[in-house]
Amino acid sequence: MIWLDTAATGRDNNLNLIRMVAATAVLVSHAWPQTYGVGVIEPMERLTHHSLGRLSVYVFFAISGFLVAASFTRSATLTRFVAARALRLVPGLLVSLLLVSFVLGPVATRLPLADYLAARGTWTAVLQNITLFSPQFRLPGVFNDNPFPTVQGSIWTLIHEVLCYVMVFLAGIAGAFRTTRRFWVFLAVYAALWTASLMAPVAINPRAILLRDLSLPFVYGMAAWVWRDRLPLMLWGVAALGLAAAALRDTALAYPVLAAFLFYGTFWLAYVPGGILRAYNRLGDYSYGMYIYAFPLQGLVVWLWHPATPLTHIVLALPLTLVAAVLSWHLVERPALGWLKRLPSQTIAPLRP
Repeated sequence: MIWLDTAATGRDNNLNLIRMVAATAVLVSHAWPQTYGVGVIEPMERLTHHSLGRLSVYVFFAISGFLVAASFTRSATLTRFVAARALRLVPGLLVSLLLVSFVLGPVATRLPLADYLAARGTWTAVLQNITLFSPQFRLPGVFNDNPFPTVQGSIWTLIHEVLCYVMVFLAGIAGAFRTTRRFWVFLAVYAALWTASLMAPVAINPRAILLRDLSLPFVYGMAAWVWRDRLPLMLWGVAALGLAAAALRDTALAYPVLAAFLFYGTFWLAYVPGGILRAYNRLGDYSYGMYIYAFPLQGLVVWLWHPATPLTHIVLALPLTLVAAVLSWHLVERPALGWLKRLPSQTIAPLRP
């Protein structure tokens, strides 16, 4: 039997590959609204009530919960933890926002260049999107005639990712990663808030609902880190959770069980299959670049070539996005992560019963 703590030592795993597949799946999912317009239902949503893109985001959050909890317990200082999270997120995003606003935008806008550069929305797109709290999804005159005129359609998840980082930070300084008792207290508080949001007598802000939903696989990942020495990775467990998710699809337990299936299946795939799959690690972590560049480049593909089907759209958009992702990793993201070497080295903080 393979246990998570044994399998998760070192970096010889399939996590980079899984995240790349998930980022590509987001691009594939967005091909339907990009081609046919707002409100279209893509095939996976008919089957599971969740789009392929949303399912992929759940996978991202489950992995992130595990890795970010590990990062906190291994960080020598709180400053190092915060810096690690900021350096992984901000430099790549900032460069992408600048390129989209001041390279893609001037090419694709219907406005004269002087008017585009003078428009307030051109500049606020960078300022608001880098802060994440009030994202701006469109640019002046850009893609106005596309079936889906949004320029930045994926970055809405990043604020929820950051808020989950804050959750790890607060749980960590409260000692939730130092004793199992305190982690149980954290889980009890989280479960109470999660349940209360479902039973609230008044309408809840849609962004709060999104945070509630996305935080669940993230917390599963956190729990996997805390109890990694007690979590076996078994194929029959993946199958059992998959069957449970299918059986409970139309019940109140549908989402929690589906998220558990995606979380557990992701970690089985990450650490059990080996062989040629592990060779992907020789390349790089291109998933973030795929994620942040896909939507604007997909819009550019529609603007340039007007693909008639989602398949044609994918064939045209995927290579462009892959090139952008590779360049982003090698020229921006990996060099930025190198700045961490200037901070105190990591040390593991043990978990006590």
